[in-house]
Amino acid sequence: MPQEDSSSSAAAAASQKQEQLKNGKLLVFSVAADHHNNDLTKAPTTLSSFASNMLGTGSVKKLAIKNFKDKPLPLENYTDETWQKLKEAVQAIQNSISVKYSLEELYQSMIRNIFLFLDRTYAFQILMLSSIWDMGLELFKSYIICDQNVRSRTIDGILVLIAKERNGEMVDRCLIQRLVTMLSDLRIYQESFESKFLEETSRFYAAEGRKLAQKKEIPGCLYHIKKLLEGEVDRVRTYLCLNTQKQLITLLEKQLLGEHLSAVLQKGLSFLLDENRIEDLSLVYQVFSRIECGFQVLLQHWIEYIKKFGSSIVINPTKDKTMVQELLDFKDKIDFIIEASFLKNEKIIVAMKDAFETFINKRPNKPAELLAKYVDSKLRTGNKEATDEELEDLLAKVVILFRFIHEKDVFEAFYKKDLAKRLLLDKSASVDAEKSLLCKLEQECGTAFTNKLQGMFKDMELSKDIMIQLKQYTKNQNIPGNIDLTVNILTMSFWPTYIPKEIQLPPDMERLQKNFKSFYLSRHSGRKLQWQSTLGRCVLRAEFKKGKKELQVTLFQTLVLLMFNEGNRFSLEEIKVATGVEDRELRRTLQSLACGRARVLIKSPKGRDVEDGDVFFCNEEFKHKLFKIKINEIQMKETIEERTITTQRVSQDRRYQIDAAIVRIMKIRKTLTHSVLLSELYTQLKFTLQPSDLKTRIESLIDRDYMERDKENPNEYKYIA
Repeated sequence: MPQEDSSSSAAAAASQKQEQLKNGKLLVFSVAADHHNNDLTKAPTTLSSFASNMLGTGSVKKLAIKNFKDKPLPLENYTDETWQKLKEAVQAIQNSISVKYSLEELYQSMIRNIFLFLDRTYAFQILMLSSIWDMGLELFKSYIICDQNVRSRTIDGILVLIAKERNGEMVDRCLIQRLVTMLSDLRIYQESFESKFLEETSRFYAAEGRKLAQKKEIPGCLYHIKKLLEGEVDRVRTYLCLNTQKQLITLLEKQLLGEHLSAVLQKGLSFLLDENRIEDLSLVYQVFSRIECGFQVLLQHWIEYIKKFGSSIVINPTKDKTMVQELLDFKDKIDFIIEASFLKNEKIIVAMKDAFETFINKRPNKPAELLAKYVDSKLRTGNKEATDEELEDLLAKVVILFRFIHEKDVFEAFYKKDLAKRLLLDKSASVDAEKSLLCKLEQECGTAFTNKLQGMFKDMELSKDIMIQLKQYTKNQNIPGNIDLTVNILTMSFWPTYIPKEIQLPPDMERLQKNFKSFYLSRHSGRKLQWQSTLGRCVLRAEFKKGKKELQVTLFQTLVLLMFNEGNRFSLEEIKVATGVEDRELRRTLQSLACGRARVLIKSPKGRDVEDGDVFFCNEEFKHKLFKIKINEIQMKETIEERTITTQRVSQDRRYQIDAAIVRIMKIRKTLTHSVLLSELYTQLKFTLQPSDLKTRIESLIDRDYMERDKENPNEYKYIA
């Protein structure tokens, strides 16, 4: 029937329905049905609506739901018979025999169904009462599971099944899962099962850990550990509680790794690193980084490996020729391992840098010197091993090695000497690469480090401008001569120190020098010019029987070869008097002309060295496949004297730096003991320091009245303002 609009009618109807419910009266549901709309989904979702559609269209129909005429009575002996069925079914399950009742029949006889109405109406409304289900669980827990024998056998049975599965046997995982779920539902999982499970697990994996320690190779050991860890994670996911996973994995890591970390790594980490076993190293990182102590042990072995391998390269003098290239290759290899296997871990990277800095400075000065020479070999003309991009990448890697070296002043000294040769002899393969490296060095060490090096490039650019002005000056002055002169004006403070050597120039060359001096000083008054004969180079045109050649030679070689325009035979002594070249330099020069690859002179008697009494002839039969020939092999080699001069200059510069550091420290601190002063110096000065050198510089400053010893305590110094 349609509802009335008034609230009083609704209240009355509600009261009437409640009364009918209490007295078991008839309830009537009715609703008007639209016979034009057969879509049940759009009709009101009430019982009367459904009945209306079933009965057909037309007027409103009523569906009456009546109570039973008589109250249903329970079956006679229902309770006893039901308990007997359930008892027989449980005994059949325990004795592993078939159950004679169907599962549906057993399900219909459960207790909860009997008291379902009571559970939903009465127990649900009273907070202090448990539901039939909860009460049943508590009773099951109290009388069955909490029975010592039943619980022990149940838990021991679960542990036996898990142990069998760990040993590779097939077990009923669903059974384990149901039993574990039962323990969890009864809220006795943690206290009754988990603790005992973890104890058994600890014993099992302690034994496994001892077995792993017996394995010979680290990969097999780690793959087995990974398999065990994955198995336990799968075990948790399948039938154990998730809360157990953290304790379980921690226990495994302790028993499998924590007790055997160093032993496992000592089995072959070095071999894996030597052989670039990327996948195996990835596994090492994954396994050992699971626990903090494992990662620390891995980090320590990583550092020791780098130090040991790097020291074998640096300390061994027989590897000096290949030291830098081997270090670069080693650094590339380590970087690749860090990226591919160690996921660019920041701690791994920092440890690598510290290890490189440690081993590369075990041999003072030499790595810095060889690094500078390596740069020279790559930037010199004739190096066609790499493209511009590859050369740029190589220089970037060189700077990284340079970053680890303490003796940066040694690198700077040898780099400057070689750079000077490349610039003055036009031997640089790429000016852009030269300036790029200079920029990188400036970023590393600041402008103070590269100021002089940049000054060298500036001198070369200014010299080009001066040469343009010289040509114009020569043209305007109508100065005769058929020799082209190119002069580089060098600022002495920028360039390496060169020892001036007096020589005898031919008249034409001497006249050119005087003309240039007049030209230059007329534009730059107050300056002093000093000719460096050791840096001079010339191009000579020579005519032999086999044809004309163009010889690119040093100034010393030029002086010797020009003598043969006046004669065909000269002794060593005659050449020495005519050229004025000092004995040792002259012997090297003659050796390059008469004993090298391009022998434009003939020495008598034959031999590789120039001895007293040797006589030299012009090689009229000289032939060569090239028209332009460079004769500079011996001249380009570094002499012991040059290396000694460079080393001495570094030592002198270091004395200045030590003096400046001592004065700076004493000026701030005013009074210091000897040990504290040395500690401060070791902190501020990055190059290798010897206590004897520091003591010498302190004594020198005392003598020069920069500081003094305390009269009462000779071990203490005072700054003198």
